[in-house]
Amino acid sequence: MDTAKTRKLLRSQRRELSPKQQAVMADQIAANLCSQSFFLRAKRLGIYLANEGEVNPSIIYDICQKSGKQLFLPAIHPFKQNRLHFAQVKPNSALVSNRFGILEPCIKSATLSPPWSLDLILMPLVGFDSRGSRLGMGGGFYDRTFAFTAKKPSPSPKLIGLAYSFQELKGIKPQPWDIPVSGIVTEKEYLSI
Repeated sequence: MDTAKTRKLLRSQRRELSPKQQAVMADQIAANLCSQSFFLRAKRLGIYLANEGEVNPSIIYDICQKSGKQLFLPAIHPFKQNRLHFAQVKPNSALVSNRFGILEPCIKSATLSPPWSLDLILMPLVGFDSRGSRLGMGGGFYDRTFAFTAKKPSPSPKLIGLAYSFQELKGIKPQPWDIPVSGIVTEKEYLSI
C-alpha cells in the first residue's frame, strides 16, 4: 500500500460527500457510539472539531453537554513537537486557529488536562483496518500523545476512531510507533478491536 496515495484518495473521497450525506452518516455514527456502555460510563471525553470532511462529532458534543460530561478539545502543544494538550471546552470557550488553520482552544486561558486523565478519546481517521490500525493525517500527533498507552496499557483513556465505512482498508502495516485504537465507529457499526 502506498500510504501517501491512499491518504490522498481517502481524504478526497471524504471531501466529495455532500453536506446532506455527511449529516446523515454523522447521525448514524452518533447513534452507534452513544449506545455503547463505555460511552455511557465516560465522564471526561476528548473530542475534536471536524476538518476537511472528517466525521462531524457535533451531535455527540451536544449529547455530551446535555448529559453533563466534561469535554476536552486537542490543542497543539507549544513546546513538545507534534504532541497535543487537551483543554476543557464550554459553550463560551475561546477558540483560535492553529498553524494548520484548525480551530482549537486558546491554551493560555483554558483548563488543561493530561491525556491519561480522560476516559475516552474520539479521534478522526483517514483510514482504518479491522485490527485497529489507523491511518491519520501523517503528523503523528495522536501517536506521540498516546505513546504512554503502549508502555503501560490501562483502561483509560479508551481510544475510539470515527470514520465512514468506505475508509476501511484491507490492511495497514503498522509502524513501531503507531498507537492502535480500541474501537472504530462508522455509520454501519461499532467495531470493537
